[in-house]
Amino acid sequence: MRSTVRQRLACLASLLFLLTLVSAVPSSAAPRPLTVSTDKGLVAGASADDVDRFSGIPYAAPPVGTRRWQPPAPAAAWPVTRPATSPGPRCPQNGAGTGPGMSEDCLYLNVYTPADRTDRPLPVMFWIHGGGFSTGSGDTQDGSLIARTNNVVVVTINYRLGVFGFLDLPGLSKQGAGNYGLLDQEAALRWTRRNIGAFGGDANRVTVAGESAGGHSVCALLASPPARGLFSGAIIQSGGCPSYSVEQAVARGEKYATAAGCSAASADLACLRAKPTSALQAAAKDFIGGIVSGPLPTSGVPELPVPPLEAVRTGRTANVPLLIGHTRDEVRSWARPFANATKDQYEKAVRIEFGDEADAVLAHYPFSAYGDSYTGAYAFGALWGDSSTFFGLGGCQYQNLTARYAKRQPRTFYYEFNDPHPPTGRPSTGFDAGASHASEMPYLLPSATSALLSPEQQRLSGEMVRYWGSFVKHGNPAAPGLAAWPAYRAGTFMSLLPGGESRALRTGVYEARRQCAFWNSIDYDWLPVNPDQLAAQAGVSQS
Repeated sequence: MRSTVRQRLACLASLLFLLTLVSAVPSSAAPRPLTVSTDKGLVAGASADDVDRFSGIPYAAPPVGTRRWQPPAPAAAWPVTRPATSPGPRCPQNGAGTGPGMSEDCLYLNVYTPADRTDRPLPVMFWIHGGGFSTGSGDTQDGSLIARTNNVVVVTINYRLGVFGFLDLPGLSKQGAGNYGLLDQEAALRWTRRNIGAFGGDANRVTVAGESAGGHSVCALLASPPARGLFSGAIIQSGGCPSYSVEQAVARGEKYATAAGCSAASADLACLRAKPTSALQAAAKDFIGGIVSGPLPTSGVPELPVPPLEAVRTGRTANVPLLIGHTRDEVRSWARPFANATKDQYEKAVRIEFGDEADAVLAHYPFSAYGDSYTGAYAFGALWGDSSTFFGLGGCQYQNLTARYAKRQPRTFYYEFNDPHPPTGRPSTGFDAGASHASEMPYLLPSATSALLSPEQQRLSGEMVRYWGSFVKHGNPAAPGLAAWPAYRAGTFMSLLPGGESRALRTGVYEARRQCAFWNSIDYDWLPVNPDQLAAQAGVSQS
């Protein structure tokens, strides 16, 4: 009996000794504390689902009072630990009022980092939300899935929108007029460079990424000299390279000042500065505009010396790896104003838009080729999508832009999101939007719509998350176990399909389907008016 007790005690002692040894061995994947030191003070986040989240961290001073329509200024330090478990206010948006949770004090960002990570600094995805430079916020872009799956850090940001971010008037400020939102993005990138190491990130491996207006922003950052060296890779999702000239931006600003009940003269700018947020938003309907008439960055100024489109075409951009692409039916939903168009009205609208080239366009896109229901919408969705007349987004001009960039940068990768029926989260009306603008977003950044993905679509989501994560880590989307994704220089693009069907195809397939030989042979401009205005000019009923 005593021998048995002694044996048990000896075993227990041995076990305790082994546990002591194990506890003494430093773990390379130990959870980090949720209190992190930034250059302005301590922040305390929260952990959930194997991801540490730090929300609502100020990266610049509130742009209020005398700082309205000024470049972002440094944030003030805070003396005690700042809670970082709730996002900061969203920037004013939507064209009327401020809405709940909105404030001009909105320059905040959020950090997602794996809870269990090695001591080695992790690559960083810096995400810029879309919304036409008029809506959106960083807190709606959940970076947890990408962070957890790929062992990378994700940063999402707010930036000033609409009239607060993109108003240009002479004398408004000494620097940045027309580009306050762009300067906010650059300020957030500088915050990331200074602080991301404390969150486990690598300041020298930051990939700037964005969709829609966020994609436009990425192209502008590629062309912005002050942003050089702040990122090492770029992802443009369904975004082009549009901008306004100073003359165009100022004309828009003068029109806005009048709508707000103020003079555009520099001596009367105090009138605008004295207006409450709600009044400035209420006057911004025309400034916010529509699909092709809203805010854009202003070129011809120090932070954007040449238009981003020209910068790409002439090689005057940051030379970093690029992942770029769009959805298959990018603009189809925006063609809805033509749902009730007759054949004559459709052809009239084509003639209004394309002038002398209209007969050739109609020969390639005849009304009769698009069925009996929503014919005009499907027809315009096809020809607009192929011709890239929405800011050069999608289609043949988009491919040409990619080809120009790839001449300098061998690590350029092109994709088309081709799921024919992505979930929308909205009731069906009979109109088939297809793979419309932003339909790929629930596959990458979790949202309520993500819960509607079928098993085949969930598989595609998993593939895309890994492709994007691999690009963030290596400047190349290739990932073990997934279909090979060659660079654009190999004459290929990636067709992203559900059910494990994603595959690289020859660019000739893309060019044939989108009739690029035709579009590259004629001269035409981007769509000059919003779709509803063009439909009205053609007499299309909107009942």
